[in-house]
Amino acid sequence: MFRITISDLVYRRRQFLIATLGAGLVFAMTLLLAGLVNGFSVEINQTVSGFHADAWMVKAGSAGRVASLTPMAQSAVARAAATPGVTDAVPVVVIPQTADVGGKLVQVNLIGAPVASAPATQPLTSGRQVTGPHQVVVDSSLGAALGSRITVGGRVFTVVGTTSDRTLLGGISNVYVGLADAQAVVFQGAPIISAVIVTGNPTSAPAGLTIVTNAQIEQASLDQMATAVSSINNSKLLMAAIAAVIVASLVYVTALERTRDFAVLKALGASSGQLYLGLAVQAVLVALLAALFAAVLAQFMTGVFSQPVDFAASDYVDLPVLAVVVGLLASLIALRRAVAADPARAFAG
Repeated sequence: MFRITISDLVYRRRQFLIATLGAGLVFAMTLLLAGLVNGFSVEINQTVSGFHADAWMVKAGSAGRVASLTPMAQSAVARAAATPGVTDAVPVVVIPQTADVGGKLVQVNLIGAPVASAPATQPLTSGRQVTGPHQVVVDSSLGAALGSRITVGGRVFTVVGTTSDRTLLGGISNVYVGLADAQAVVFQGAPIISAVIVTGNPTSAPAGLTIVTNAQIEQASLDQMATAVSSINNSKLLMAAIAAVIVASLVYVTALERTRDFAVLKALGASSGQLYLGLAVQAVLVALLAALFAAVLAQFMTGVFSQPVDFAASDYVDLPVLAVVVGLLASLIALRRAVAADPARAFAG
């Protein structure tokens, strides 16, 4: 039976190739959507870990999302530094802003910290760190070259360095400036900050402040993307359904064309289960080949999205499992044709 199944695949190779390519394209989109969801988490983790903090002290009642922390007075830094267990306390400003980059208005995440402090020392891909006012380090996704100028909140900055993989909120570039510059842009120079990042192991927070961990900051920030993640996951289910329809259409047409073959096989003693198994093997092989094609194709399709796409190892494990499920479900469509095959047709004129 297996040899017959493979022979039929070879005989109908053009049909199976078309179905494999079609399902492969759909599987590639499914993989890309999974990478997009994972990209939200990865970009948040990379930004938060880039602060090199052991913990954050934020205003009590703040939602804890890295890009929308509740502002508070800078005087909180001294109280945080005096907290038992704290070895260093650094004020930061993290606020989404609109920037003029080469005459084009784009959204950025403005991050300010004292010059030469931990948050300002991102790993550089080119240039140098911020050493004074009106200087900025930008993520490479912004497309601003070294020496160029960008305007944020009416304040002009010279790009002195670039970093990479530093985005938030679905691919919005981070830009890093000195604390005074950030306060001038966002708070008209007032001594206001978004949070105090601390090193050490504080056991309690000063009055009016709350201690949150990096993991809590990341989770709260990811929760902000919950609606987008839900929509993407629903789209993944739709993609899987489309792939199943493509494979099912092929298997069903094949079953129609093989009605007489089924009758002959039944006359020779093959059971309905064996006939179904042959159809299932064909469908699963097509789906698995489509998944393999998709895994390669997806690497070249990441540019479809402006947001970061990051493939997790589990995505490549889930894809063939999904392919097998799709293949088995698709073959059920043709089950009736195999079961209804009449052995008497094998001897019909």
